[in-house]
Amino acid sequence: MTRPIADLEQHPDILELRANYDRAAETPTAHITDGALVLAGLYLALSPWIVGFPGTERDLAVNNFIVGLAVSLLAFSFAVAYGRTHGLTWVPVVLGVWTFVASWVILGAHPSGGAIANNIIIGVITIALGLMTMMTLRQPSFRGRERNRRGRVGRAE
Repeated sequence: MTRPIADLEQHPDILELRANYDRAAETPTAHITDGALVLAGLYLALSPWIVGFPGTERDLAVNNFIVGLAVSLLAFSFAVAYGRTHGLTWVPVVLGVWTFVASWVILGAHPSGGAIANNIIIGVITIALGLMTMMTLRQPSFRGRERNRRGRVGRAE
């Protein structure tokens, strides 16, 4: 007999795993990382107007706006529902790499120095913050669970 999928939402292991993710998201490091990632995304979205991209870099400006909003929304979702969004923590890293190379990919061989410097710096910051978000559960107090005497995975008895 198979169980309905709805029963899985209330399974004790699922509930414990989500609680573990939520505890990890409540650490000061997680708060700082999520907040900084939100700000990095907002800066990326507004950077064409802050740095002053020339009119020839309109495609890069649109790219930065969309990618910046995506990074900010992801970081916000990590801050409010890490237990449900932890599987997406790799996405800011990929978006950071894309931001790093976007000046050359989108504009070809003639991007301006301001656009290159802006995207390299904010790309590296986004990659670093994304990696820190991915490492949230790697902290010693949130590492993998031990095997108990019966051989099951769970808290040590």
